[in-house]
Amino acid sequence: MQAVLDAMAERVREAAGRAYHLRLCGGGSKDFYGNSLVGEPLDTGDYSGILNYEPSELVVTARCGTPLAELERSLAENGQMLPFEPPHFGPGATLGGCVAAGLSGPRRASAGAVRDFVLGARLLDGRGRVLAFGGEVMKNVAGYDVSRLLAGSLGTLGVILEVSLKVLPRPAIEATLRLEAPQDKALEWMNQWAGKPLPISATCYLNGELSVRLSGAAAAVRAARETLGGEEVRDGGQFWAGVREHAHPYFAPESPLWRLSLPSSAPPLSLPGEQLIEWGGALRWLASAAEPRTIREAAQRAGGHATLFRARDKSAGAFAPLAPAQLKLHRELKVAFDPARVFNPGRLYPEL
Repeated sequence: MQAVLDAMAERVREAAGRAYHLRLCGGGSKDFYGNSLVGEPLDTGDYSGILNYEPSELVVTARCGTPLAELERSLAENGQMLPFEPPHFGPGATLGGCVAAGLSGPRRASAGAVRDFVLGARLLDGRGRVLAFGGEVMKNVAGYDVSRLLAGSLGTLGVILEVSLKVLPRPAIEATLRLEAPQDKALEWMNQWAGKPLPISATCYLNGELSVRLSGAAAAVRAARETLGGEEVRDGGQFWAGVREHAHPYFAPESPLWRLSLPSSAPPLSLPGEQLIEWGGALRWLASAAEPRTIREAAQRAGGHATLFRARDKSAGAFAPLAPAQLKLHRELKVAFDPARVFNPGRLYPEL
């Protein structure tokens, strides 16, 4: 693999010297996410393989091109999983793309986000240097936790060469319940349940139905099922996979799909279009042709922000504009890691 790494580093140095851009290409399953792709492709798929996996230590280290499905199979063989339940969005999904996109699935509200499980990383920066951050244990950070900063950076800081992740045991048993309720009542229930010792690992509200996944020990799941009531769903695993991978019919709208991140206690939003609510009320998907400004202002008033997740036209920008102080920090980080703006220019924000 050293030859692959050397070739990538040389390509980066050449791009910096000749002032042209590179767009990082793994499996391509998340190319739709963020702003437009710019630059010549730099394929990272050949830099793959699991480097170290100690099930007893609950840590795995793998290269960026490692197929996400391959990694998850290895974990499943040992009764373990990636706790943040990352979406693949296609068979070619890679570990590098998973971390760079920073997207988490239905389990995020109970388990945490991608960045919460990143222990360490190696990065190929815009000067062609290999930098190492963090390590393979939880208490390894002195100063800035740069490895977690890479989660959600969409490849704008460099090539994420390797990542060390904390993993967790798979739950002993899971069950899915479905309850009928109007949206305001469903939000009230989800917020009430969040303050109770219930083994809830996922929630999803759509069209008057609230789906709740319970995960954990058999006794805990059984007790929670009796407490919450509702009807048990037989194909719960298939349902949650559809939500995670956006295979559910809701995620194929004609209109643009928005991702609204809000406080879980925010009341129902009066916006045109159909909503699907996850993460106990904190993630609200919106399929709507409303003006981007209208949607973003409504999200801001509710204490959150809106991302244009899927759309043919992203001229309004995929991500909400940054405040001046935040933009300054982002620019300084870009200059520190990629001074020649080699990697994915504009993918995250037009100014970067």
